[in-house]
Amino acid sequence: MSSQILDKQKDTLFATPIANLGDWQFDEKVAEVFPDMIKRSVPGYSNIITMIGMLATRFVTPNSTIYDLGCSLGAATLSIRRNIETKNCKIIAIDNSAAMIERCQRNVDAYKANTPVEIIKGDILDINIQNASMVVLNFTLQFIAPNVRQQLINRIYQGLNPGGVLVLSEKFNFSDEKIGNLLFNMHYDFKRANGYSELEISQKRNMLENSMLTDSISKHKSRLLAAGFNHCDLWFQCFNFGSLLAIKEQV
Repeated sequence: MSSQILDKQKDTLFATPIANLGDWQFDEKVAEVFPDMIKRSVPGYSNIITMIGMLATRFVTPNSTIYDLGCSLGAATLSIRRNIETKNCKIIAIDNSAAMIERCQRNVDAYKANTPVEIIKGDILDINIQNASMVVLNFTLQFIAPNVRQQLINRIYQGLNPGGVLVLSEKFNFSDEKIGNLLFNMHYDFKRANGYSELEISQKRNMLENSMLTDSISKHKSRLLAAGFNHCDLWFQCFNFGSLLAIKEQV
């Protein structure tokens, strides 16, 4: 993860057997080890964060708002903030986890910049998106109930200014079983190479099973097109993780 993030404790949450795993939660324990967890679990994550900042230099316009929906510890927010000098902009960062928001605030406060950041604990489905030049959904949509995902994408499209961009990063599933199995197994090889044991991989997978529901790349594209985006495509992929761009047509 980006070196900007202050909390860097090693992820050992699943190193010993857990009798009752339950469903995944972004609680205090996860927040404490989140930077290490993401770095060792999500291939290409640091590249996506870096390139979100680069994209901000192209798309953020004066007198507009940038939204980081599901901001966790604020990695995307900090990348954007570090890269832009656009006048009269602000970033709104939202997450529903109190533990994440507390650390996000500390991370943002530690790095001074001209662009103000408003950090909100809340449900991204309740946020009124308006006057947006950039919206980031960085590995967030997969934790939103499938039956309201289209509604959220529609609201993002409506709140974007013409020429604005949505960055949508997700874990993907694949209709081609052979390709899907290959990429999923390569992901597990990536986690093993980063020091995770078979027990850690298995327990985390079981906890996420009912909480993280993935879509295919084609499903994401069809949802974006249905919302009104005329320009959308995959711009980054590493194994079964990647990111799409969707640009709202200029008037």
